[in-house]
Amino acid sequence: MPRLRDGVIKRGGSWSYVIRVPDPATGVSKPRWVGGFETEDAAKAARDEARVRARRGGYVNRSTATVAVYLAEWLDTHAATVKPKTLAGYRHDIEHYIVPRIGRIRLQALRPAVISKLYRELAEHGGRDGRPLSSWTVSHIHRTLRKALADAVDVEQLLAVNPAERSKRPRNRGAEPGRVWTTEQLDSLLTVARAHRLFAFYRLAACTGARRGELLYLRWQAVDLGAAEITFGGSTAVIRGQRVEGTTKGGRSRVVSIDKETVVILREHHRQQAEERLAAGSAWTDNDGLVFTTRWGEPLYPDTVTALMNKLISGYNKKVAGPAQPLPHARLHDLRHLHATTLLLAGVPVHVVAARLGHADPAVTLRIYSHVLREHAIGIGDVFAQAVQASVSKSVSKPGHER
Repeated sequence: MPRLRDGVIKRGGSWSYVIRVPDPATGVSKPRWVGGFETEDAAKAARDEARVRARRGGYVNRSTATVAVYLAEWLDTHAATVKPKTLAGYRHDIEHYIVPRIGRIRLQALRPAVISKLYRELAEHGGRDGRPLSSWTVSHIHRTLRKALADAVDVEQLLAVNPAERSKRPRNRGAEPGRVWTTEQLDSLLTVARAHRLFAFYRLAACTGARRGELLYLRWQAVDLGAAEITFGGSTAVIRGQRVEGTTKGGRSRVVSIDKETVVILREHHRQQAEERLAAGSAWTDNDGLVFTTRWGEPLYPDTVTALMNKLISGYNKKVAGPAQPLPHARLHDLRHLHATTLLLAGVPVHVVAARLGHADPAVTLRIYSHVLREHAIGIGDVFAQAVQASVSKSVSKPGHER
């Protein structure tokens, strides 16, 4: 009968080793068996390496699982712990970009160079019909893979280090949002939208910088017209054709002030919605007090307001502007960017704009809108020099001043 000698034993035609590894939760040591080695020397070498890692707290369980198998299990584990929209993003990245290219690789054989090559190939021809994938999408894929592999290190103990942390991504180009519209062009859109029953939606989007999903989630109980304040406390998204609701992107609510004219517009919208409720009668859908609905009280889908904005722009260009001064194409999300850039150029402090947009850290606002701050900083040196000169001139002009 085979005997265990210094943690190594032969079983059938292969060798195995066993070491004791402290459980990170309880501190109690437990035996860990690893087999499949062709020779005794190979088993001893692996045993010695495992002992060193165990002493350093970096022991990993040996596994033959592939990247595809691990990521499938990881998705199942996270299904009940993250927002549906976040999970859908993880799933899309994994199923469309990661698994088709590196899914067959054994997880513990994954190296930074392999991941760097994945990102490079995606950036060059990873999109539809072999077109380049945007740097934003590649960055999103990187965040997904980095998170999954971090759990393989910290939670599952399948990896000693996270190879995604040391991988290289293609240079990010064009990350800064451009100034698609001027405030005058925004006024043109709102003028043509005034005749539509959802005019208040676009007015609120422009005047608060709120995200599309936050506006579609908004309830009347979160609107304080007396105090001219709105509390954004949730968000709406569509996942696999189903409208779902959850928390805001940052996971916290925020209070945003609105101007007097927007208050008037929301009062009129509330009155109009009450009339629609009466007209619909029993056909009206109980919507938990949603601010923006269909004529029958049904919740709006996000694509509805996005498509309507495109129609409003096209209508303005055909009926009002003509070929002379058409409104350039803009996304609904560009109203959020316009709101932020307008405030920053007006001198509103970055931390105030960050709170208004729902950025948990002003550093996020600084990163996204750094080009706006650079533009605002032009001439600041002259402002300082003029202030010093004015102070000196004032001092010289005082009676009895001696140089």
